Amino acid sequence: MTEPSGPRVSHVASRDNAVVKTVRRLARDNLAYRKLGQVWLEGNHLCRAARDHGVVPALAVFAESVWSGAASAWDLERTRVLVVPDGLFDEVSALESPARMGFVIDLSQAALLQSGVASVVLDRVQDAGNVGSILRSAAALGFSQVIALKGSAALWSPKVLRAGMGAHFGLHLVESLEPAALDGLDLPVIATSSHRGEPVHTCVLPWPCAWVFGHEGQGLSDALSRQARLWCRIGQPGGQESLNVAAAAAICLHASAVACRR
Repeated sequence: MTEPSGPRVSHVASRDNAVVKTVRRLARDNLAYRKLGQVWLEGNHLCRAARDHGVVPALAVFAESVWSGAASAWDLERTRVLVVPDGLFDEVSALESPARMGFVIDLSQAALLQSGVASVVLDRVQDAGNVGSILRSAAALGFSQVIALKGSAALWSPKVLRAGMGAHFGLHLVESLEPAALDGLDLPVIATSSHRGEPVHTCVLPWPCAWVFGHEGQGLSDALSRQARLWCRIGQPGGQESLNVAAAAAICLHASAVACRR
């Protein structure tokens, strides 16, 4: 493939350029995507994951040091390209080791809750690493919808995106709902606790279902606790008080995935 020509490829060196400012905001502001309707993906892995799911970037940004080989490595026929000096890319990036390339992708309008779809519900889970890890487990184990209730980490924030490692593009993501909205799932709601319910590996787990996971310190809200049809606990013979929420989610979702295939 030859290097794109014409107005689709722009070489920009000014940090005051309007497009550069927008990319910087998307890269550094966790909630900018909600206002701008776009998301910044930095690095080969995230960008490949998006492309593998049919996402066409609205903008591709490359540092000058990598641009010469990028034209042949990426299908950019339908994409606007911005090439910037390496130093400027580093200023835009929020990473300690900038990846020197990234995509800006358009987000569709706020996703609506899907009924009857195996789901994971996050009740004020606030750590971006935990949220991203739970998204990875959900995508791997057959839960196609993740619902973040109000108070949870922003699902498309840069840190959650990096922790999700591409899982976002295989999931239906719904944000900022109130607990009452879960009635629309039309699914049995399952909760986990360190001291309540039968061991998860012995429970009869319905499929499809909705697993709910609560705040790292406070657990589930009273409203979510009342909605749970089934409670399960994870055995901890080592004697720890509790598990990290992302670890607990992986165990529970795996138990459901195994149970539904028996």
